[in-house]
Amino acid sequence: MGLQEPPPLGAQALPAGCFDGETVIVTGGGTGLGRAIALEFGRLGAGLAILSRSEAHRQQGVAALAEIGARAIEVGCDVREPEQIAHAFDVVTRELGAPRHLINNAAGNFPTPAEDLSPGGWRAVVDIVLNGAFFCSRELARRCMAAGAPASIVNIGASYAWTGGPGFAHSAAAKAGVKNLTETLAVEWAPSGIRVNGLVPGLFPHEDESADIRAVPGRGDRRAEEASCPAGRSGRPRELGWAATFLCSPYAAYISGHTLVVDGVNWQRRTLRQPEFVPIREQLGRGAFDPSTEHAPPKRRSR
Repeated sequence: MGLQEPPPLGAQALPAGCFDGETVIVTGGGTGLGRAIALEFGRLGAGLAILSRSEAHRQQGVAALAEIGARAIEVGCDVREPEQIAHAFDVVTRELGAPRHLINNAAGNFPTPAEDLSPGGWRAVVDIVLNGAFFCSRELARRCMAAGAPASIVNIGASYAWTGGPGFAHSAAAKAGVKNLTETLAVEWAPSGIRVNGLVPGLFPHEDESADIRAVPGRGDRRAEEASCPAGRSGRPRELGWAATFLCSPYAAYISGHTLVVDGVNWQRRTLRQPEFVPIREQLGRGAFDPSTEHAPPKRRSR
């Protein structure tokens, strides 16, 4: 039977107007799970700022928010660059009001054996995932501290921050840093009224998955993927949005430094007997290691 389906799209997990008059920044919020999160804030009355390098992605996010009647703007920003972040926050403050909630969702990722990973590829993922989360969080915190205003931050993580992620050494290491950053900043900033939490999605299929991720052998076989999850189904993007809005809401006022996993208990599953081990090169269909080749850095993507 598995876990039951959630309420329908458009249902609200929090009281209507819970975020009326408040401004929320979602990095990488124009597509995929970032957009799903932004939509749930929009349904609860928040003004949304979609930050991304991609104009097309930003416009997609704003259009989706306009369809539900939410206020939204888009601002070009590379989260690896603190000066661009400061400028983006200035634009958001001028057009929507001072931001009090931040969803660090921007990410970069691609599967590769570690020995094939180029220095540029490593730096690109770590810069976006870990450095970007810190730079954006620091910008929000400094502004809220100066104003004496409370705030909340949600960092989007990954379960391989705990377990390691063969084929994703760059992303797994960066996400482990994000988990530690979440816990560290939560303690440091609690006296200033700033809460910092993490949110880890499990299997949430969506149309904006990158070509690199879709190319992983077996990816896209939804029946097989869902059969591998104890819940018996994949997640619905709105479920992640509901979790994010809760963590930023007054109903989670005493929750900080916590990482909430929304994955149908998939990452904790165990078997009595481990399946046959398959090296990552074989899983990805790679031949023998060739020292003359390296995987190129990825393009920036949003979930």
